[in-house]
Amino acid sequence: MSTITMIIAVVLVVVILGIILGLFFSRRGNTKQLRDRFGTEYDHTVQAMGSEQKAQTELKERQKHVKTLELRPLSPSERERYLADWSAVQSKFVDEPGKAIVDADRLIMEVMQLRAYPVADFDQRAADVSVSYPALVSNYRAARAIALKNEQHKADTEELRQALIYYRSLFEELLAIKPGVAKEKLKKRPS
Repeated sequence: MSTITMIIAVVLVVVILGIILGLFFSRRGNTKQLRDRFGTEYDHTVQAMGSEQKAQTELKERQKHVKTLELRPLSPSERERYLADWSAVQSKFVDEPGKAIVDADRLIMEVMQLRAYPVADFDQRAADVSVSYPALVSNYRAARAIALKNEQHKADTEELRQALIYYRSLFEELLAIKPGVAKEKLKKRPS
């Protein structure tokens, strides 16, 4: 083998190795970025999709979809109205916990629709929520599962209480309220 042939072979091996390593580190960085961005939702999506590559594609598609939405914040008057509605839902929980969960679920959908989220399909709502609120989407799914159990009259009071807590955390985020602020504002309202 001539020296030139050996140099070309070494260069080709180095280039191929560089491409392989580049792809490996790029994919690894992409995985880390998505894991950091989506947290436990990343693992949920991997499990649901059956592979990491499919999950990454799905999560990227969710991000693209949410970017196409023209989401808007609530106006101060809308926020105040929905805070009052939420206060009524929480008050109702004492006497009618099942009905309060139905109302909480409806209220979440109303706020999402007003903010311009598509609301026709729960799975799409959860996917959209996962982009903006990845830490809350598992709670939203759990609340919805309890709400469905409630429709069958199979949810106990503790499960309904937990669902209300899950809904409240998402509700506060959708209204762009820091945790605890909604409670403080509701306490200041005259009875």
